[in-house]
Amino acid sequence: MTAMAHEPLTREEVLLEGFLALDTPEGFRAELIEGEIIVTPPPDGEHERYISRIVRQVNRRSRTDMDFSGNKGLKLKSGEACPKNHVIPDVTFAPLELDVFASAGSWMPCDGVAMVMEVTSTKPRADREAKRRCYARGGIPLYLLVDRDTSSITLFSDPEKDDYRQHCTLPLGKPVALPEPFAFELDTTDFL
Repeated sequence: MTAMAHEPLTREEVLLEGFLALDTPEGFRAELIEGEIIVTPPPDGEHERYISRIVRQVNRRSRTDMDFSGNKGLKLKSGEACPKNHVIPDVTFAPLELDVFASAGSWMPCDGVAMVMEVTSTKPRADREAKRRCYARGGIPLYLLVDRDTSSITLFSDPEKDDYRQHCTLPLGKPVALPEPFAFELDTTDFL
């Protein structure tokens, strides 16, 4: 009896396998974004304050009841020569009626996700560029980015292929109109 020959793993398969086997220190998070493993330390208090303010407003003011998850892993489509992206938004929002988080494992598809949110941290370029492209490829309708370095907030919308076709950037302190299913103006005055 002869042993069956195994196909050698591709670079992308090896990278994905290595990524999924990572054991990051407590509080850190690892993501696989456009073929690069990115490890981020625990967020600081200001980072969490922005998240808290936005989540509270979404819960109180959205036209549709929203469920949310902090640090929920999303499996997203990849670009050319990249393994499947595994990205962890700071917050993921989905309509409560869809109950997308109930049966989700550690990494879930982005079906039913209405919006993801990031607050820039130690690797702001990833939030501004690579993650934006990943979320657009995944068809996530809205991406809200709080950029602490530029004191601005950007809402990306209308995903197509590798990017969002529309975006609105405003300085912190100005209201941001969130479209359906949220349908309210996000107040950012206390972000200053």
